[in-house]
Amino acid sequence: MTRRLISSGSIFEAQIGYSRAVVDGDFVFVSGTTGFDYKAGTISEDVVAQCEQTLKNINFALSEAGATFADVVRVTYIVPDAKDFEPCWPVLKRILGDIRPAATMISAGLADPRMKIEIEVTARKRT
Repeated sequence: MTRRLISSGSIFEAQIGYSRAVVDGDFVFVSGTTGFDYKAGTISEDVVAQCEQTLKNINFALSEAGATFADVVRVTYIVPDAKDFEPCWPVLKRILGDIRPAATMISAGLADPRMKIEIEVTARKRT
């Protein structure tokens, strides 16, 4: 089995000590990911825009790991305010609707009050 670490360049990875994703064999574990645009260092105030950016960030990690959203088997959504989850449903359905991974939504505080959604996925690369 091979293990490979993937970084997005987020300052949080270095400050806290984690990887955006870890590839272990056929599995890809993508850390909780938020709507920061890591290149610009910005985050939108809009939860739907954050959801879109979060999925772009996750797609980057999956791509670096040799996987796609079609390989996702589990997803966890974390939102500080549960009412912010439903506005994201159309975006989530567009990306994951046909894949239909196992899913959980949790309402909990996030590390930065600007963050309105955090998404974590697990994928298994198809051979």
